[in-house]
Amino acid sequence: MIARLAAASLLALAATTPALAAEKDQPPITAQTASSGGPLAPEQKAVRFDTADLSFEVFPDREAIAGVATLNFTAESPVSRLVIDLDRNLPVSAIAIDGKPLAKGAWSNPEGRMTIELGKTVPTGGKVSARITYAGTPHVAVRAPWDGGFVWAKTPGGQPWVATAVQMEGCDMFWPCIDYPTYEPDRIDLHITVPAGLVAPSNGVFKGKQTLPDGRTTWNWSVKHPTLYGIALNVGPYEQISDTYKSRFGNEIPMFYWYLPGEEQQAKELFAEFPKTLDFFESVIGPYPFGDQKLGVVETPHKGMEHMTINAYGNEYAKSPYGFDNLFQHEFSHEWFANQMTAANWDDFWLHEGFAAYMQPLYGDWLDGEWAYTGMLAQSRQGISAEAPLVRGKPQTAEDVYVRDPGRGGDIYTKGAWTLHTLRNLIGDKAFFDAVRLLVYDRTDPKPGNYQQTSRATPDFVRFVKQTSGTDYQWLFDVYIYDAALPELVETRAGDKVTFTWQAPHGKPFPMPLEVRVGDTIETLPMTDGTGSLTVPAGVHVLADPGAKILKQSDTVDAFRAWRNAQMEKRKAD
Repeated sequence: MIARLAAASLLALAATTPALAAEKDQPPITAQTASSGGPLAPEQKAVRFDTADLSFEVFPDREAIAGVATLNFTAESPVSRLVIDLDRNLPVSAIAIDGKPLAKGAWSNPEGRMTIELGKTVPTGGKVSARITYAGTPHVAVRAPWDGGFVWAKTPGGQPWVATAVQMEGCDMFWPCIDYPTYEPDRIDLHITVPAGLVAPSNGVFKGKQTLPDGRTTWNWSVKHPTLYGIALNVGPYEQISDTYKSRFGNEIPMFYWYLPGEEQQAKELFAEFPKTLDFFESVIGPYPFGDQKLGVVETPHKGMEHMTINAYGNEYAKSPYGFDNLFQHEFSHEWFANQMTAANWDDFWLHEGFAAYMQPLYGDWLDGEWAYTGMLAQSRQGISAEAPLVRGKPQTAEDVYVRDPGRGGDIYTKGAWTLHTLRNLIGDKAFFDAVRLLVYDRTDPKPGNYQQTSRATPDFVRFVKQTSGTDYQWLFDVYIYDAALPELVETRAGDKVTFTWQAPHGKPFPMPLEVRVGDTIETLPMTDGTGSLTVPAGVHVLADPGAKILKQSDTVDAFRAWRNAQMEKRKAD
């Protein structure tokens, strides 16, 4: 999801997107449907989600959809019922199990978690297929992508413009699934039928289209190993730019951008960023994970989202001072940090957003040097609230992390990125980037065809850092990731002796080496027990951490945040 580093300006842009469908009265969604990644039912734990075939028809004129979903499972223990997540506002009219229709009373869906009685027991290792027919009015996004659902909009020319964005709420907002990060199927085939004259770009590889006698068109796609919230419907009168990227790894990657009519020049300028951004990621991190499918971007009436191989883009071609479109680059980062490597539970949401956020200053440095890297990190530093740990160490829903924990939703970006900045300075580039490759690819020498997608938790990254650096840095993660407050650096003087002491939250050890500038020279204190001293001649200026290599408490930042918050409260009162 897009970062909240400049939330006010992003929301202002989102509010002025042309011709968005107005918020209207709509049936509420249940707590079950509203939050993604909640506890699994025992019957869900008993199956593996193998593949899906999803047929949608989209009716923009009445803001409705009709769907037929065929879901294929393998039983990992005997199972006589399937439990499938689906918004109850999309009533199911028919279900067939292994091709045999069920009686109407064989399923129920009171709270958005549908129970299907199979009428038999599927043994361990057995296969079962459920064909679910449903239709209705899907939940309308109040403020996509932060509060998601369907966006029913009009283009500047008055034509239908439709998109989905459901990261917080999950796949069950518009198709039946098991709404948990680790239940990604091997393949999903999509068939999207839309009114005449409209295009429906979606995930994966294009498999052709069929035009019906009345002019409606069905667009067919197939995507391998998709993230569940990454499945996306996009409908509009799109035009297309395409090209082929020749990778440094020897493969060729098809690139596509779908944009609204009348925007050809801006579209070409954005499309010109695709190969540069690909080159950065492939040279610094590793191969584009979905080169055998596509690099796809589609213009949407909401701000953006990392929909796998069809990233949503709604930045209105905004310019940044760093020479690239920051929203496109951020969402594209998620092809590595969300789609290739997916958090095993939303408690580890920072593995998506912290890494994607850190890729932005790294890209600035790669494009234009240290000034861009430093400038972007400095800008993001003021956003760190340090009110809650990034990781609680227990299962969480997406809403738990992003909304309910004070400050955590923003810190998974900013504090996450600064943690990585600090770690990289501590262990060096080779150990750092090798650990990142292990996180993403499960190997340090990734090449097309020699890796698979990964599912990760924070302890995995801690382990990889130990493996590549040869040192256990659990103490660093204990402070930055598993605690809330930032470490404080206390400076004391006695005559010509200056002593620095780390004070970490809850008395945790924090042996972070410290650079100190004394006059024109820099000395490094090992701080192995959290403290270090040096002798300073009278009148010589002393500055700790002159290169801002360490995330720590800052009186300067705290004073600015307090002033900014006071200004916001004053504006509210006025």
